[in-house]
Amino acid sequence: MDGTLVDSAKGVTASAAEALASVGATVPGPDQLRRFVGPPMMDSFRSVVGLDENVAKVALQHYRAAYARSGAAQAQLYDGVEALLHQLHLQGIPMAVATSKVEDQAIRLTRHFDVAHYFADVCGASDALGRSRKDDVIAESLNRLRSRGVDTSRPVMVGDRIYDVEGAASFRIPAIFALWGYGEPGESVHAAATASSPGELLPLLQGPVQRSTAVQ
Repeated sequence: MDGTLVDSAKGVTASAAEALASVGATVPGPDQLRRFVGPPMMDSFRSVVGLDENVAKVALQHYRAAYARSGAAQAQLYDGVEALLHQLHLQGIPMAVATSKVEDQAIRLTRHFDVAHYFADVCGASDALGRSRKDDVIAESLNRLRSRGVDTSRPVMVGDRIYDVEGAASFRIPAIFALWGYGEPGESVHAAATASSPGELLPLLQGPVQRSTAVQ
């Protein structure tokens, strides 16, 4: 979702900054805050600013409240994404969202941007179900797709962070790295391919090689 379908940096970074301030942590500068976009937020609170587990959990609750209140409204679809989804849909290529964002937030965003009808499923993180790591989300997404009769024998993951590449690799799924997102240099090293725009991504997903597509 973030960094692949939706440019959410402004809302995510503002909400993360508010959450850090709420727990008395030092708020990093803009470059550091951009590292919060894409990975599981708990990971970012611990790795980027060094919060311990308990404080990170409190910060996460503040973040989610701030994002639901105002952060989500600052997101926008990347140029070319709606056209990409429309073309893939016309070609009968099933698509799903597999995101580290909380699932109900991800569903609301797909509905807000009127793209929900393109996806066979929208799967996100869930505290209640213990689904927080990207490989957990991908596993659940694949299970849901299979339960709907989707052919998942040759899937591909599209994402902009190393978490997407590594999460997909856990299931021997190739990843296409979205260079227009928030990934840092080197994160695309183990991706099967890269694309600099949604338009460039389209031919990589066409043809008989890819039958089902998981899009972050």
